[in-house]
Amino acid sequence: MFGLMGVTAVVLIIKLLRRNRTENVDGLLIEQASRVMARNDRVTYSSNAVHATSPAVRDYYRP
Repeated sequence: MFGLMGVTAVVLIIKLLRRNRTENVDGLLIEQASRVMARNDRVTYSSNAVHATSPAVRDYYRP
């Protein structure tokens, strides 16, 4: 029983490790572009960037 569970765990680990590999250049470029876009989104929509702005003239801001 423990042997079966061990074999299952090893197979799942190998499958998860192999799933994330990209073997061609197009896939690497797509992954790189998505990482850059995610980094830019994290900077653009961070809490500091969203809440650190002063209200505009037409905003009805009441502290």
